[in-house]
Amino acid sequence: MAPGPQAGKRAAADDAGKGHHEAEAPPTARLLALFDGHRLSPTQRRIAQYLLDHLTEAAFLSITDLAERVGVSQPSVTRFAAALGFSGFPALREALHPIALSAVASSPDTHEEIRRNELQAAVDAEIENLESLRRALGDPSTVLEVGRELAHSVPLTVLGLRISESLAEYFSYAAKRVHPDVRVLTRGGSIANDALLQSREAGGTWVLAFAMPRYANETLDAMRTAHSVGLRVALITDVPLGPLADEADVVFTTGTGSRLVFDSYAAPVVLAATLLQAMADAVPERTQARLEAYEQLAEQHHFFQGD
Repeated sequence: MAPGPQAGKRAAADDAGKGHHEAEAPPTARLLALFDGHRLSPTQRRIAQYLLDHLTEAAFLSITDLAERVGVSQPSVTRFAAALGFSGFPALREALHPIALSAVASSPDTHEEIRRNELQAAVDAEIENLESLRRALGDPSTVLEVGRELAHSVPLTVLGLRISESLAEYFSYAAKRVHPDVRVLTRGGSIANDALLQSREAGGTWVLAFAMPRYANETLDAMRTAHSVGLRVALITDVPLGPLADEADVVFTTGTGSRLVFDSYAAPVVLAATLLQAMADAVPERTQARLEAYEQLAEQHHFFQGD
């Protein structure tokens, strides 16, 4: 869940002057709107979740009581308010009061309804990310071009550190079916530097890097090392600007889901799959031969159910 409040503060102020009988958005929707547009850390999302689950009570707690109920520090609550655009916790609590009062007056949503609405909103946000990616792929030329480059980079290094490791592992697992030498790199520091140097010395020309929030400093260091040894870098991330994007030769950006405690990656996974398709199509004879060889191996050794 991701918050957003300059507009939220204005909306709360307007709501305070409305009569209880005037039509307005349900309390849960108003609270979610307060959160929209801001990227929160996992700790901050826990606070937001507590507010959603206990709105009528939490809106009137002191900062000490709220921190204790959620199981976080008082400075974490203060940073949460600041992340939403408020001057401090008192300003946030003031904005929450009219929403909580309207919830009391209108038979507030049950815990199950709040949770259901939030989970549905998370899925809706991912659908929007996928729709945005679909529009971007209206011109697939860059994906096809980079896919060809990755296909011809032997070896091909795939970089993903911390939370991005899962994306790098997914891409590498599939890429190994159509590419003769894929090297997945999920550790930073000197290990990454050594692996990148070896990749270049072995004839590699490209690195595909994944960088999702929170962005690891070691990812930036590894990208700089890649360039220093003569490798080019294609980056899949969620922001088009910043140090990571500046260091990449090609940047593919697509949104991540940020409404739950941990981010979700529907659109980045689909984007990765389009690059895999472009790689496979770039060298069709090699792709077909490798896929057939793998299927024979899988059948011979009974890798999968039903083989």
